[in-house]
Amino acid sequence: MPEQLTIAIVDDEQDMRESISQWLSLSGYQTKTYPSAEEALKEIQPDYPGIVISDIKMPGIDGITFLKRLQKADNALPVIMITGHGDVAMAVEAMQIGAYDFLEKPFDPERMAELTKKAIHTRRLTLENRSLRRELSDGTVLLRKLMGTSHVVERLREDILDLAQADGHVLITGETGTGKSLIAHALHACGPRQGKKFITVNCAAFTEEELNKRLFGPNDADIPLVQTSLGGTLCLEDIESLHDSTQAKLLNEIVEYDRGEDGSQLRVIAISNEGDPESTGENFIRQDLYYRLAAMHITPPPLRKRGEDILMLFNRFTATFSEEYGCDQPDVTAEDAAKLLQAPWPGNIRQLINMAERTVLQSRRGSFSISSMLIPDGDEKVPDIVTDGKPLKEHVEAFERMLIDNTMRRHKGSIQAVMEELCLPRRTLNEKMAKYGLSRSNYVG
Repeated sequence: MPEQLTIAIVDDEQDMRESISQWLSLSGYQTKTYPSAEEALKEIQPDYPGIVISDIKMPGIDGITFLKRLQKADNALPVIMITGHGDVAMAVEAMQIGAYDFLEKPFDPERMAELTKKAIHTRRLTLENRSLRRELSDGTVLLRKLMGTSHVVERLREDILDLAQADGHVLITGETGTGKSLIAHALHACGPRQGKKFITVNCAAFTEEELNKRLFGPNDADIPLVQTSLGGTLCLEDIESLHDSTQAKLLNEIVEYDRGEDGSQLRVIAISNEGDPESTGENFIRQDLYYRLAAMHITPPPLRKRGEDILMLFNRFTATFSEEYGCDQPDVTAEDAAKLLQAPWPGNIRQLINMAERTVLQSRRGSFSISSMLIPDGDEKVPDIVTDGKPLKEHVEAFERMLIDNTMRRHKGSIQAVMEELCLPRRTLNEKMAKYGLSRSNYVG
């Protein structure tokens, strides 16, 4: 989706088109003009990356008909109508059809700028939501979001594909921040239920009574979520927060549907921070429900177990935030890389993302300290490093890969520039890129 949306200006009067375009361009907007609705309809399609400002009285296809055509193609497209004096009835009709708003000639430029700003904001939210929904229904996109080349992550992606096709209940357990919700969406999107309903309930967000009504009924307004999710997926986050009696009801529902003629109708994906059915904590999953769900069980690896993925992910996140904040990507020293690789990462990927953003923000002021950011609030020292007994060679290779990746990204894939900066002959650089799975094509363009 483009960063800057376009304002399509449709008016049969050239002076009016140019006047509106000039004013909005001076206000910082990107515009495109059309002399007729016919011309505009050739280019304005569903998911059009912008909004429309159109005169209401035009030869050929008039503004009202034009609005109806646009609404039929994309009813969330904001259309601002321009009306002449005495066209109030037409303006009212346009609003009833679905126009975003209208301006009366001679229009107030400030009023136009204000309406345009609101309409652009509305359109951006609509397109972002559509993009997110498409991502959450596309298994290949979701699997790509599980970034990493470590053995444990490759195995995780394989497990997701296998369990998605099995179509049974799944229990996802693991530490906070390891991507359990993303895995749940991927399990749904990679299997035969792709495109069907995916309903998420956070079990820790409601009282026992509220959850019972939402899941099983009676519900005054809506169909209970267990029934609503049939044919799709019911995702229960923080399932260990369910009261014991509610867990018993859920178990009964699962058993009944599993015994039915179509045992695959109800699919539950449960997410929990508690992997042990014998847990003695305040919240736990009762054994009979646990074993019913855990017939298919998946646990994402904690970040500290993912080796060089840590540097690769940190590099990707700092690149993204640097682009977002309009600054250069910070260089990470060998000492910083070692600290990143050895940190315990209790918050996992979520913590790494936060650190990457803070690193970029601090680097804009001229310096940053990985050590200080690894100290949790209230602690006086850096947490104990992870001591998995990894040989120095692995740490060196992880840093080397990150360094080549950063340099290739900075020089947009220019092999000559990378060779000069890293003082490497072409053959050595090619061998190392092949070794680390880096391709020049990923940095060009």
